[in-house]
Amino acid sequence: MAARSKGFGLWFALASAATFGSSGPFAKSLLVEGWSSGAIVLLRVSGATLVLAVPTLLALRGRWSLVRENLPAVLAYGAVAVAGCQVAYFYAVQRLDVGVALLLEYLGVVLVVLWVWLRTRRAPTALTGLGIVLAILGLVLVLDLAGQARPDLVGVAWGLVAATGLATFFVLAAEESSLPPVALAGLGMGAGAVALGVLGVARILPLTFASAPVELMGRQVPWWVAIGELALIAAATAYLLGVTAARVLGSTVASFVGLTEVLFAVLFAWMLLGELPGLMQLAGGVCIVGGVVAVRVGELRRERADRATAAMDDADFPLPAGVA
Repeated sequence: MAARSKGFGLWFALASAATFGSSGPFAKSLLVEGWSSGAIVLLRVSGATLVLAVPTLLALRGRWSLVRENLPAVLAYGAVAVAGCQVAYFYAVQRLDVGVALLLEYLGVVLVVLWVWLRTRRAPTALTGLGIVLAILGLVLVLDLAGQARPDLVGVAWGLVAATGLATFFVLAAEESSLPPVALAGLGMGAGAVALGVLGVARILPLTFASAPVELMGRQVPWWVAIGELALIAAATAYLLGVTAARVLGSTVASFVGLTEVLFAVLFAWMLLGELPGLMQLAGGVCIVGGVVAVRVGELRRERADRATAAMDDADFPLPAGVA
């Protein structure tokens, strides 16, 4: 049963990466028509909050004490993992190439490994270390950063803030909690929407909207089609699948599978915008997949070793007769 759950968790993580990866082309179509990044994120998160409202209420079924018990995690999830991560990433994009900003954000995966190391005081396995190297190398190749000019240091700082937000998402989502995954995603989205709204009202986050049609797959479609996809698929579905996967797989494996979002983003950009990936990006994809596999195998070996150690301890200290 445990192995079957891990298998489902892996599929959920891949589905989460795919839905997250679909956001790029739709957001780009809006940006081209004059939308600001803040306006896109606000509507994306607000729409996702509405979509998850009913499932969240059904999951809680009046058990609001669970919300009070997990309020710090909900607020941190909404403010840091949802609002903070997305806003920081868009600020980084203003000063850096999109590829550089995305690479910096996905350094959050390395932060997850370091956090688990500090919390458990157990160094990553050799395979996990290999996975880190392969994954980062793959990202560099996929994003084709060769020859990139020296980046803006302020943009780099925003990119690292986005990385912290991404790491926070995986760590909080993987924590054992009495709060159902859909409730954490729904309430976290609500908290993030409120935070974004406050930033917008305070004029810290520019909000510029437009009503012109957007272009996707060579066709003109209403702007609300792009916003609907971003809210329903790239936010509500993506975050819900991501939380569920992280609770099954743990933060380390879930975060590394999340790296495949870059591959899905390239695929969707090709399908919707006609941006065909090159051989360098395909080679990077192989490295990313290799990194995910290395981390997964390393975690499985560690789990087997832990079970074997626990079994030996039980054999060394048998229960007294008559004790069930």
